Amino acid sequence: MLGDTLPRLKKARTLRKSSWDTTGRNQDAWSIEPGESRVLADIKGPGMITHIWMAQPRGYRDVVLKIYWDDEEYPSVLTPLGDFFCLGNEIVNSFQSLLFTASTSHNNKFNQTCALNCYVPMPFRRRARIELVNEGEEIHIQYFYIDYELYEEDLPEDFAYFHAQFRRENPCSGWGHEITVNTPEANIVNREKVAWENNYLILEAKGKGHYIGCNLSVANFQGTWWGEGDDMIWVDGYKWPPDLHGTGSEDYFNHAYGMQKNAFLRNGSSIHEENTGGYQTSYVFHIENPVHFQKEIRVTIEHGHGNHLANDYASVAYWYQIEPHVKFDILPPEKRKPVKRTKDGEWIYDPRNQTPASTIHWTEEMREMKKKWAEKHK
Repeated sequence: MLGDTLPRLKKARTLRKSSWDTTGRNQDAWSIEPGESRVLADIKGPGMITHIWMAQPRGYRDVVLKIYWDDEEYPSVLTPLGDFFCLGNEIVNSFQSLLFTASTSHNNKFNQTCALNCYVPMPFRRRARIELVNEGEEIHIQYFYIDYELYEEDLPEDFAYFHAQFRRENPCSGWGHEITVNTPEANIVNREKVAWENNYLILEAKGKGHYIGCNLSVANFQGTWWGEGDDMIWVDGYKWPPDLHGTGSEDYFNHAYGMQKNAFLRNGSSIHEENTGGYQTSYVFHIENPVHFQKEIRVTIEHGHGNHLANDYASVAYWYQIEPHVKFDILPPEKRKPVKRTKDGEWIYDPRNQTPASTIHWTEEMREMKKKWAEKHK
């Protein structure tokens, strides 16, 4: 791929927006007050954003990244700062992937200084506007580069716009959280409309485009293995089986027999639960195998096999589509805060950061297995 594109010249001008101190001194960071929204870049096209670098001491879930294309009313990118760069639960860690990297001296710590990089190509025709909103209670300090190209000619018609959406369920509506993973009681039938409704929803979008991957952050309340959840992706409406049906959580993230402590170009663990006491962020990018849709797409994954676990799930989905897109919102800051632990390792279940519970569609087998487990463990 680079052999075809890197040597090839094109009619483009390379430019940058950054936080540099325009007085000529060395105060190169912006200060964003609580409740304040700042425009980092407002660029007239046609062009393409080629690289975003950000560095900050904290604010990974309190600060929201918004990106608008071509004067649209609703942002196409709407995520917390850290989660956009594949770092969930306000934890920083050094890792490398094809689309995102991070570098820090404070690996696996909450809210520490960290450099974040995004290499996702983001084309735009008329305008690109990038904003940060500080929804926290402290002043946010932000260094940034936004590198981009401007073109003399308009983009091809088949160039779509980049989108990213954050979702969270804390906790997921698990029907049998007490049941250990990979036991007979957890091995229920999960199919058809029950799966469509009960699975954790990563992305639901309408229009024409292609899905290029996601990251998934977990707080593993149960403490055993949080996975065994099959990915199920429906393209252009419901049918059974779905267009893409996987075999397990770690399999969807291109690992096997659990998630290992590695970060590859297209998949991996940017944060691993063995290093953090139960917090995990995994990512997968469909670079060569994007999921194309003509009308709509629904990307889901089970939380535990058959959705029996009630862990904390948060995700960012990445996709391209032709505008307009369906408006999506983001949870308020208190509903985005990570679930913390006491010094003794106990999870602190704070209703203030819990999200509204999704409705679980029960089957008779769920009730039977839940009862069977209870009787076995009297």
